[in-house]
Amino acid sequence: MNTVAVLKLTLHHGIVGYLAGFQSGKNILVFTDSFRSDQQRPTLSLLTSPLYPQVDRILEKTYVTHQRLHPLLSNLLPEGALRELIAQSLKVHIDNEFQLLAALGHDLPGALIATPLDPEEIPDEIKFKLQISNPDQILKQEIRTDNKFSLAGVQMKFSMKAKDGRFTLVQATESSLHGDWIVKTPSSRHAFVPLNEYPMMSLAKMVGIDVSEIRLVDMALLQNLPPLNLPQEQYAFAIKRFDRQSTADTTELIHIEDFAQIFGAYPQQKYSTTNYEQIGKIIYQFSYNKILDIQQVASHLLVNILLANGDAHLKNWSMIYQDKRTPRLSPAYDILMTSVYIENELHFALNLAKNKDWYLAEMKHFEQWAEKVGVPWRVIEKQLHAIMDKARSVWQVLLLDLPMFSVHKEKLREHWKKLHPDFQILTDD
Repeated sequence: MNTVAVLKLTLHHGIVGYLAGFQSGKNILVFTDSFRSDQQRPTLSLLTSPLYPQVDRILEKTYVTHQRLHPLLSNLLPEGALRELIAQSLKVHIDNEFQLLAALGHDLPGALIATPLDPEEIPDEIKFKLQISNPDQILKQEIRTDNKFSLAGVQMKFSMKAKDGRFTLVQATESSLHGDWIVKTPSSRHAFVPLNEYPMMSLAKMVGIDVSEIRLVDMALLQNLPPLNLPQEQYAFAIKRFDRQSTADTTELIHIEDFAQIFGAYPQQKYSTTNYEQIGKIIYQFSYNKILDIQQVASHLLVNILLANGDAHLKNWSMIYQDKRTPRLSPAYDILMTSVYIENELHFALNLAKNKDWYLAEMKHFEQWAEKVGVPWRVIEKQLHAIMDKARSVWQVLLLDLPMFSVHKEKLREHWKKLHPDFQILTDD
């Protein structure tokens, strides 16, 4: 018998759909009729917003996949070492995404919650939609009560609670299940990653990039971590979650989605599916404050060039639904100088006006980008010149005191010298 388990998908306490995972590896996702017919529904994805073309067809469709889940759900799961760690603790294969989502469903990125159902809890019409013909084939999905959360991405990182200067990985048995900080431990592959990301995010914030609160945290202040084989480095990097709003007693979940979800791309396609013009078009068309947000996108792209960040792929851009419905560009995250870890790296993650080489990038590429996006060039040009003026006036001095590996600082200064004159930051030596 091809047994099956079912997850209920809820957003802000309302049911949006159901997900079935069969023993054969087949997964079926359906949305509820009530969610589809509600014109005031909360935004699960830009693709399910009443503003999106052909949204009814999208919500009526039954989505069948094998092992992997639909990209909307697959992109909620971690990649790399963290995924391996969680799969090992659950004793499931790393490609069994239904089992991973079932285990992690109470603390996903954003506000979606996936809850295992008992057989008697599944409505008959949903059984029909999920192609469940025999009630006896339905299993209760057993969930272990270990530390479980999901943070999309490759690096080892944990969703933690901050209190009195310490960060604690919350037990799933505790009443408060949601961490409100992302804490990234030192990398076993690359040296001093926290001492790279913290100064790069700091420099970005100093020129006007929207960034959440960040901290360098002594590893001794991290509590309840699982056994990890980490290098003997002193600091972890912490950033306050912008998809969580905590008070003394509760944590409100704020929904977000990354651009891999918006474009229907799997994590493995995050470098190849689209370009920065398409990201800009989506933001300029759908953002509630399109001028401010498209200026932030342009500023972020320029800062990635200035800081030699070659990893601003689809999953490192997100929309946030602060009021549960209206899309805005989220604060920036995952800005670091990747070129110090990849020999001879010259490229950013996606095409910008058909160019990926940051040493060939100049103002004209941004003008071409603005034209493709459909935003007036004067709106973008003014913003870019303001970024360059700030960076040239303060970055060299600020870099002296930022906690960064000295070799990495010198590589950043060399990078600034090699950029096109439009973007050069010349040092005094």
